[in-house]
Amino acid sequence: QVQLVESGGGLAQAGGSLRLSCAHSGRSFNDHAMGWFRQAPGKEREFVAVTNWNGGMADYADSVKGRFTISRDNAKNTVYLQMNSLKPEDTATYFCASHFPGSQLSRNGAEYNYWGHGTRVTVSS
Repeated sequence: QVQLVESGGGLAQAGGSLRLSCAHSGRSFNDHAMGWFRQAPGKEREFVAVTNWNGGMADYADSVKGRFTISRDNAKNTVYLQMNSLKPEDTATYFCASHFPGSQLSRNGAEYNYWGHGTRVTVSS
């Protein structure tokens, strides 16, 4: 059974930075692409970023491109989301999720098989 645990959320000011982490338990981390999604209050969940099994490829939502960076450390079974130049509209609960196969970059949350419980990010103006 795979468990994903996010951390690193909190309160930041507009223009500031936060780094989210997602720890993956289980032996299959290297086989999976890892994605980040977010859900703001009253809104649907949306795709943020995804990286392939070795971190060599990534895809980003237009709203975060150039500000957020996804990376992974397969030795630590952890995926990260570095968030810079934060905006109030980035306020949301952020979820990490795993997707198989690891070579495929997907923006569709329905294609992800494991999800964390989320970490909340609040950006004040």
